[in-house]
Amino acid sequence: MFFDPETWVAVAFVILMVVFGYLGVFKSAITALDHRAARIKAELDDAARLKLEAAKVLADYKARSATAEREAADIIANAKAEAERIAADAKAKMEDFVARRTKTAESKIALAEAQALADVRAAAAEAAVQAASTILSQSVKGQVADDLLAKGINEVRQKLN
Repeated sequence: MFFDPETWVAVAFVILMVVFGYLGVFKSAITALDHRAARIKAELDDAARLKLEAAKVLADYKARSATAEREAADIIANAKAEAERIAADAKAKMEDFVARRTKTAESKIALAEAQALADVRAAAAEAAVQAASTILSQSVKGQVADDLLAKGINEVRQKLN
């Protein structure tokens, strides 16, 4: 048993552990491990805190994005409504303008027709007076003819004008 290598390895291991215990290696190793565990725990706590902050920032940005999208949709809806209103106003103004121009044109046409009719009547009256004057002057002679001619011309002028 004393000649087995496993026995000597076990004895050397026990001696080594006693020396480590006497020198305080275990305490320093445990202290180092405790410090490392505390540092890892602090890092995990910081990571958890940063994760919560990031989640809050993300939620804030999502809320802002949703608000901005709603505002953009409202702006677009208002712009469409304004464009439709402007188009309706322009259409109404155009229809009013066309109606006024049509009435003006119709008035001018009616006035031109009335003027043309008056010109035709005046020309017809003048032609009738000339014709009557010529016929009466050829058929009737003397003072009676002159009186009849003047009276006839006056009557024709009054009736035709």
